Amino acid sequence: MCLLIIPYFLFQRRAPKGYKAPKSQNRLFIAAVVLLWLATDWPLGLLGASYLASAHMLQFLLYTMAVAPLLLLGVPEWMARRIAGRLRLYRILGRCAKPVVAGVLFNGILILTHSPWAVDNFRASQFGSFGMDLLWLVAGLLVWIPLVSPIPEHRMTSYPGRMAYLFLSLGVIPAVPGGFLTFASFPLYATYELAPRVHGLGATTDQQLAGLVMKLGGIPIVWGTIVVLMYRWSEISRAEGAEARLLNKSTLPSEDPGQSITDPDQ
Repeated sequence: MCLLIIPYFLFQRRAPKGYKAPKSQNRLFIAAVVLLWLATDWPLGLLGASYLASAHMLQFLLYTMAVAPLLLLGVPEWMARRIAGRLRLYRILGRCAKPVVAGVLFNGILILTHSPWAVDNFRASQFGSFGMDLLWLVAGLLVWIPLVSPIPEHRMTSYPGRMAYLFLSLGVIPAVPGGFLTFASFPLYATYELAPRVHGLGATTDQQLAGLVMKLGGIPIVWGTIVVLMYRWSEISRAEGAEARLLNKSTLPSEDPGQSITDPDQ
């Protein structure tokens, strides 16, 4: 957490002249770090790593649906450009910002990190658990870049395209493995099947609960974002329509009330 917070505020001392960071942006970044802390530390981090598949899924949801977009919204454009330039990531980010690439990478990481092989091998050690958490955070940043990237040219410009991308990449495809977990009649993960039971919650019931979390947990964020995008799209369309009507009125020729329409020589 310190490796995120301290460089962020130190970097702000090197902001361009005349730039003043909005307080709301700082708050979004701090909120993202706090949520990251809550998702990683005790008790959720311990439960997700060793005991409950549902806690594991809740961690994934927090990383990808809350922490990642808040981090992107909390970083100003000039800071993002400097970081991408110094790390030589600008071209890579530009390629990953393409909707198809971002959606495929996110859902590929989702399926990979929720496979029984990955869970049973990564969760067996603290280093493996850290690697899985890091993959989730990177996947969340990738999938949200086309929507809320601090660098404007990496964002999608079409509102219908944004809504379709959000619905498919975060709404439809993740529901497939979520449904598989929900309707499985036997435990898939040895890590959680052999772990001591927490409050008497069975391994199969816990796994089905994890599937429900994956299927339904992101719905409020996905549809809430789609509603916001629809509202902004309607406002922009209304403003453009009003501007077009004013332009048409200003370009129409004015009629002389003293001139007859039928006789142009009067």
